[in-house]
Amino acid sequence: MSVLRFGMTPKMKPVSPKRSAVVAALDIGTSKIVCLIARLEPHPPQEVLRRRSHGVRILGFGHTASRGVKAGGVVDLIAAEEVVRQAIDTAERAADVQLESVIVSLSGGRLGSERFTADIELSSIAVTDGDIARVLTAASRHSVRDGRAVLHSLPIGYALDEARGIREPRGMLGRYFGVDMHMVTTEAATARNLMLTVERSHIDVEAMVASPYVAGLSVLADDEADLGAACIDMGAGTTTIAVFSGGRFVHADGFALGGWHVTMDLARGLSARIADAERIKAIYGSVLMGGSDDRDVVAVPPVGDDESEPPQFVSRATLVRIIKPRVEEILEMVRDRLAASPFAAEPRARVVLTGGASQLAGIADLAARILRRPVRIGRPLGVAGLPEAAKGPAFAVAGGLLVYPQAAHLEHFEPRRTRHLMTGTGGYMARVGQWLRESF
Repeated sequence: MSVLRFGMTPKMKPVSPKRSAVVAALDIGTSKIVCLIARLEPHPPQEVLRRRSHGVRILGFGHTASRGVKAGGVVDLIAAEEVVRQAIDTAERAADVQLESVIVSLSGGRLGSERFTADIELSSIAVTDGDIARVLTAASRHSVRDGRAVLHSLPIGYALDEARGIREPRGMLGRYFGVDMHMVTTEAATARNLMLTVERSHIDVEAMVASPYVAGLSVLADDEADLGAACIDMGAGTTTIAVFSGGRFVHADGFALGGWHVTMDLARGLSARIADAERIKAIYGSVLMGGSDDRDVVAVPPVGDDESEPPQFVSRATLVRIIKPRVEEILEMVRDRLAASPFAAEPRARVVLTGGASQLAGIADLAARILRRPVRIGRPLGVAGLPEAAKGPAFAVAGGLLVYPQAAHLEHFEPRRTRHLMTGTGGYMARVGQWLRESF
């Protein structure tokens, strides 16, 4: 396994706007593993999703409970590899295809944003493609801190002399040309081990992308991204944040707190098994008290295997009193992170919640009170053929991974640097390792 010389994760070739393509998405989460295989078919821009060049139609769907993953990172390689193989195999059988590569999401590793600017003097009066390449290269030369890897490198605005906020500078006149670059980074070890988990299944990682970014691509209408929005992906082990402004992805953040912590609070508070606490949360979980909650009761099975031991009964009000403080803690942390981001400068921007933990009853109203913003629950948009169970906010990231190829052209990486991938899979030792895995 090679050293991260440049800290770059794999980047995919953008899909041609005039050609169909079959792509595969792999969402590796703390609670579930999802593999989706879809055909991207060119279509004219739609009113709500003008930036999408392709329609997405699901061909295969694989879904299994996660093991070996905690807070978005791999903690048991063998267990994680096994469930990844299961999800991929199920999707391949449904689609009747054999995958060579997948686009993988990443929610762990303490996602963070870095902003860089660079300026050059134009070689001629008008901006050319060569000038754009030069200024992007100058911006991307900023070194990443040791132990961090770059997930995304996105130009979010250009400048000509004193004029800023330029989107398409080609052919414009000026003397000095600048760019504002947004880089999203994660812990290198987290990215490396996630890649290794996939590659041990004999599947290449075509691209690795930040979960909140693709969740935003999945659930936000173009107008929302233009006017300003924050996509909050509330997963089982992590809560991650993506801020969009002027149609661009401008900020990322995250922390290791999510729906799993709500489940553990319930298990402790009710003296219940974790599986029973998860079931109770999914069926009866709420953050708002109802008028009859003190009278309505829920049966909690005993922890032991003694069938003669009767279940205990607790009121729904008791469930709310256990669940609500943890959800408030998560939303208050989101509020503080947003206050320190570019989102704070967008007073009318809205918040869109995704992820399995966003399905708790009443969470949108609670979030609106804490964040003091309009809040809605986001579901995948423009993805045809999803099973009914996969049309909710828990599958926003998986759906967004299929939208990402249409946005991959926005990324900038120097070709000479993208050869240095996370695990050195193209090297001699990697080929030897593959031969050993296949032979024994």
